[in-house]
Amino acid sequence: MHEVEKYIRSIPDFPEPGIIFRDVTTVMKDPNGLKIAIDSMIDKVKDLDFDVVVGLEARGFALGTPIAYALNKGFVLVRKKGKLPCETISEEYDLEYGTAEIEIHVDAIKPGQRVVITDDLIATGGTVKAAIDLVERLGGVVVGCVFLMELAGLKGREKLEGYRVDSVVAYEGK
Repeated sequence: MHEVEKYIRSIPDFPEPGIIFRDVTTVMKDPNGLKIAIDSMIDKVKDLDFDVVVGLEARGFALGTPIAYALNKGFVLVRKKGKLPCETISEEYDLEYGTAEIEIHVDAIKPGQRVVITDDLIATGGTVKAAIDLVERLGGVVVGCVFLMELAGLKGREKLEGYRVDSVVAYEGK
């Protein structure tokens, strides 16, 4: 068991029966939990050669920004459609029932920049794959993806085949 797991609250039968929801808010509200989480994620990427951290809305912002700060890297936001004020490109991805869309500013990534993408959780991999596609459309090179938690039973890694994927904690179920 990883030390950060004692800070992750597990909520059975949410949002539906049979699902165990892994709540990151209990990690983030505790100073020790937050430090362990950030330090553990940094350990996963500190030896990579990269220029910028890309964080996915919204918990990817909260976790990715301190990683970028600690490693003296830039930080770029990927947001839900309609939230960024300047020119953007967007990518649509599938949800369980329907689709969603994320965006990035067209000037956020320079061609050839090496990128690490971060979020709190990888589940099906749809959101992070859409973020990878955005970065690559701008000419960036994704050298890794790092997550605090992984729901391995949802097989998100399969969508990210060919990319380095690291998680601090992996849960076998959904």
